[in-house]
Amino acid sequence: MSRPGDVPPDILDRLRSICDGLPETREEPAWIGVRWRIRARTFAHVYVPDLDRYPAYARHQVDGEAPTVMTFRAPAGELLGLTAGGFPFVRAEWGSNVVVAYLGDHTDWTEITEVIIDSYCEMAPKFLGARVGAAALRSPDQPA
Repeated sequence: MSRPGDVPPDILDRLRSICDGLPETREEPAWIGVRWRIRARTFAHVYVPDLDRYPAYARHQVDGEAPTVMTFRAPAGELLGLTAGGFPFVRAEWGSNVVVAYLGDHTDWTEITEVIIDSYCEMAPKFLGARVGAAALRSPDQPA
């Protein structure tokens, strides 16, 4: 049985492969789970919530276990589109642009990569966000 905060290693590895490729980021332990930051701003935070403290997560348990969730920042123009359909993306109960993504076997990792990059661009200094945005728009056969 996992404890609150314990992120499954396979999910952590996948997130690391996405976040570590973004300029000037660092991974660090958070109050629960792990977070990635650009300077002093968190752009992704993954954890297993304590269902006693946060019972809203209980409805997405898998085999009686608390779900693994990631919070991130969504651009204002994408917030409604991401969260309107519900699971796996819902608005967090705090922050004006914070989204909770439920992660697991159902996860579309291409979509998670996109939302992490968007979150990074929301939180990073503009010049770093522009570098990432340009790289993301470049086709794979174009030189960097």
